[in-house]
Amino acid sequence: MLEKRQFYIDGAWVDPAEARDHNVIDPSTEDPCAVISLGGQADTDRAVAAARAALPGWMATPPEERLAALERVYAEYRKRSEDLAQAMSMEMGAPIELARTSQFGAGLGHLKNFIAAAKAFEWEKPLSDEHPDTMIRHEAVGVCALITPWNWPMNQITLKVGAALVAGNTMVLKPSEESPIDAMIFAEVMDAADLPKGVFNLVNGDGAGVGTQLSSHKDVDMVSFTGSTRAGIAISKAAADTLKRVHLELGGKGANLIFEDADEKAVKRGVLHMMNNSGQSCNAPSRMMVQAGRYDAAVEEAANVASKVTVGPASQEGRHIGPVVNETQWTKIQDLIQKGIDEGARLVAGGVGRPEGLNKGFYVRPTVFADVTPEMTIAREEIFGPVLSILKFETEEEAVAMANDTVYGLTNYVQSSDTERRHRLARQLRSGMVEMNGKSRGPGAPFGGVKASGNGREGGAWGIHDFVEVKAISGWSAE
Repeated sequence: MLEKRQFYIDGAWVDPAEARDHNVIDPSTEDPCAVISLGGQADTDRAVAAARAALPGWMATPPEERLAALERVYAEYRKRSEDLAQAMSMEMGAPIELARTSQFGAGLGHLKNFIAAAKAFEWEKPLSDEHPDTMIRHEAVGVCALITPWNWPMNQITLKVGAALVAGNTMVLKPSEESPIDAMIFAEVMDAADLPKGVFNLVNGDGAGVGTQLSSHKDVDMVSFTGSTRAGIAISKAAADTLKRVHLELGGKGANLIFEDADEKAVKRGVLHMMNNSGQSCNAPSRMMVQAGRYDAAVEEAANVASKVTVGPASQEGRHIGPVVNETQWTKIQDLIQKGIDEGARLVAGGVGRPEGLNKGFYVRPTVFADVTPEMTIAREEIFGPVLSILKFETEEEAVAMANDTVYGLTNYVQSSDTERRHRLARQLRSGMVEMNGKSRGPGAPFGGVKASGNGREGGAWGIHDFVEVKAISGWSAE
C-alpha cells in the first residue's frame, strides 16, 4: 500500500503538524490502496503563509515569464501520463483506458489551451482609441484556495492551477481525499517545473477540515471550488465573513432534447454519454427528453444500448465502465434507483444491486427508466451514477419548459436536424452550456453554469479572467 503522508509546502515535501492517517479506498476492490494524512489548521496556515509570502514576487513577474513557467508545467505533465492514469484508475475507479485518454487528456488539453490563451491575453490595454490615457490592467487576485473533486481530478486541477498560475496568483490546492494520489503526482510535476517557492502548495484534507479552513482564512483572497451544490453553499457561507471572491462549479441535471427529426445515432450517443465515467460527471445528459413520435423506439433503443454496457474493474483493459467512487455514493445511487421504482417509473434496463458476477466493489448496473415525469425524484435530483431518466414531450415549448424546470443549469443538449429550431432552443435553455447534435465545445470554450450549478467560467481566456482583478488607471502617458 502506498504511503503518501507528506504535504507540498513552500517548495518542499513536509510532514504534517499532527499525524492524522486516512485510508484511500480502491473502489474496484473496496480495499485500502494508499494512506495519506489529513491536514489541520497548522498545516493550512503554513501553506497559506507560504503562498502569501510568494505573492508579491510572482504577481510582479512579467507575463512572458509566467507563460514560460506554464509551458514547463505542460512539458512535465506530459512526462507523467502513465503515473497519473494509474493513480486515477486506482483511487477513483476510472477504467485504465479512460484514465489514459479522457482523464489524463483533459488536463493536457486545458494546459495547452491556457498557453494559447495567455499568449493572446491583453494584460494591459488602453480603454479605447478615444481615451488612451486610461489604462485597463489585469492583475492577479492574490492567494487562491483551489478545492477540487474526485470525479475528473486532473480536469479540475489543471483548470484551476493553469489559470491561476499564468495570471500571477499563488495557490493552495486541496484535492479530494477520495482521489489525492494523482494530485500529489501533479505536485511533483509542479516541483519539476522549477517554480518559485510558495507559488504552488498542496495540503490534503477533508471538506470539513482543510476545506473550511481555507474558505474562511483571512489571508486567502479567492476560493475556486468544484463539487456538490451543498458543499458550494457551505463554502460560500464560510467565505462571506472575509469577503473573498468565490468561484463555484457545482452539480447539474442536464436535459437532452431529442426531436423526431434527430439523427439516427442521437439516442445511442445520449445513453453512452450518460454512462461515461460511470455517470459521475456534472454535465451528464441525465434527463433524456424525447418527442412523442419517437418516444417508444427511443426507449427500446436506450434499453438495448444500456444492456450492452459492460461493467468491470478499473484495472481491466477495454471499453467498460468501472465502479463508482465509494460506498456512500453507491448507497445513494441504490436508494435513488429504488425511489424511481417506488414512484412509478418504468425500469427498462439495470436496477438495484451489483451487476452479475461482481460481488465486491462499488459497481452499479447501467440503469434506464422510462415514463419518468418531471415531479419524480429521479428527474429532479442529481444521481451521479449510470442512471438515465427518459421523459416524453409533445411540443417544442413543452420541451423547453421541462428542460428549464430544474434548480440546475450546467449543460443542456439538443438533437434536431432543424437549424432554426436548434438556434431557438440554444437561446431559450437556461444553462451555461448547450451542445447540439453531438458536437463538442471548441478548445478553450468556457465551462460553467447558472443557478444551482454555480458561477464563473473555467477554461481558456474565460478561465484566466476568473483569476484576475481589473484595474483602471487614468493619466497614463501614451509616450
